[in-house]
Amino acid sequence: MTKSPFLTAATLGMAVILAPPLAAAVNSPPPQTHTGNLVGASGARIGTIALSPAPGGVLVRVEARGLTPGWHGMHLHAVADCAGPGFKTAGAHINHGTPPAPHGLLNPQGPDAGDLPNLFVHSDGAAQAEVFTTLVRLGDSGATAAVPNLLDADGSALVIHTSPDDHLSQPIGGAGDRVACALIKGR
Repeated sequence: MTKSPFLTAATLGMAVILAPPLAAAVNSPPPQTHTGNLVGASGARIGTIALSPAPGGVLVRVEARGLTPGWHGMHLHAVADCAGPGFKTAGAHINHGTPPAPHGLLNPQGPDAGDLPNLFVHSDGAAQAEVFTTLVRLGDSGATAAVPNLLDADGSALVIHTSPDDHLSQPIGGAGDRVACALIKGR
């Protein structure tokens, strides 16, 4: 029997829902939601993110436009810094375990705390997604060394890559260059 990557992701405490535009949901966040602007390589705003604490994890909503159609890797990076070029200042994936977990939702020894499912961009360059992850927390409640707080002292960032993540190869699943970034930090 062949395993579906969606079933595997769900067994890791993650779910992806591709839906009609979430602009209203992203623009009208519930209380305690952290929102941010998603910027492209030029530094211009290309969308928004909204992260909400949820029992046992974090709900991540993404709305973007102006991206290349197809699948794109999407990860949580360790530092709230989206300076250019290439958003390298966001650091590596969040991965505070001891020892650090290898990358990949399909990796038997993974995933690392920054791993998220891929983002699908439609032919018009628009994307909307809602992802739930149990691998991080939004605040200190439930955060541990292995389940980090996205709002720690240096914050974190959501990064979208140019290519899809294969969810297995190291260090980033072949996802390629960073094409969009959003800051995640305390107020």
